[in-house]
Amino acid sequence: MKQRMTLALFSAVLLALLPACESDTEKTEAQGPPPVEKVAVPRFDRDSAYTYVEKQVSFGPRVPNTDAHRQAKNWLVEQFESFGAKVIEQDFEANAYTGEALQATNIIAQFNPDAKKRVLLGAHWDSRPFADSPLSEERKEEPILGADDGGSGVAVLLEVARQLGQHPIGLGVDIVLFDAEDYGESGGNNPDSYALGSQYWSRNVHLSGDQRPQYGILLDMVGSKGARFPKEYFSAQFAPRLLNKVWKLAQSMGYSNYFVDAQGGAITDDHYYVNTIARIPMIDIINRPVDTQTGFGDYWHTHEDDMDVIDRRTLRAVGQVVLAVLYREHNGDF
Repeated sequence: MKQRMTLALFSAVLLALLPACESDTEKTEAQGPPPVEKVAVPRFDRDSAYTYVEKQVSFGPRVPNTDAHRQAKNWLVEQFESFGAKVIEQDFEANAYTGEALQATNIIAQFNPDAKKRVLLGAHWDSRPFADSPLSEERKEEPILGADDGGSGVAVLLEVARQLGQHPIGLGVDIVLFDAEDYGESGGNNPDSYALGSQYWSRNVHLSGDQRPQYGILLDMVGSKGARFPKEYFSAQFAPRLLNKVWKLAQSMGYSNYFVDAQGGAITDDHYYVNTIARIPMIDIINRPVDTQTGFGDYWHTHEDDMDVIDRRTLRAVGQVVLAVLYREHNGDF
């Protein structure tokens, strides 16, 4: 009789505990995965970014099929690897409008390559093979240094990569330096002759399935004094929500003098092909001054695109906004 009473008591206790266990399980499932540990947005080092522009310029014009181009590529790969990124060298041959075969490389630096949630950052790392601006009268057939047009966007992304290495987050970040962007035909009649690297990458994205980036940000000419970034037309067409969020964030951070609430013209830049071929929504942060003959800075596609046009404050404004997007995305605050 005592044994029966003990068994009955055990059964009653067990039955009483079962609902509680089931309830705890259901509660855990309802809560989902544990919250992400938030990471503070690091401070973008403008002096570091400035030295990255200087280093690129020190190689000379980074035109495909030249020694300066090859030397710059090796240095860029080494830098990204030193920051802890997994680097992919996406080699390809591009046919320039001149008929020349360009030996080119898209440099891809990945942080958290296995993460499914990813953001794409881009810039072009080559420079213009001639000084063909209508404002240019000197050495028109010679390649330009491209301190701002190419160098500044790359420098900002190098500093972003350095910060990601020092202040890790769980977000997947793919930094793509597009090659052969600036070997296009003058005059605007053949826009597809530009951005050959992004056209190739967009047809051969290094990620597939659920690892494809959710969105992207392109940087082009983001380092000059008094830069002005209006809302570029194709960015507004293909990624309006992202565009407005980034500009609102930048303005809340005190950079409204750079990120202006104004409509910019349509630029067939690298982001155009990422949007139309790869189908990844991507915006373009690009300098468009008011009332210039070319629509860009007076130094654009001239030999004046050197270190004299670069401003550390502009580099920091853009870089700090990009870092804020990445870290807020990781934290769930963007």
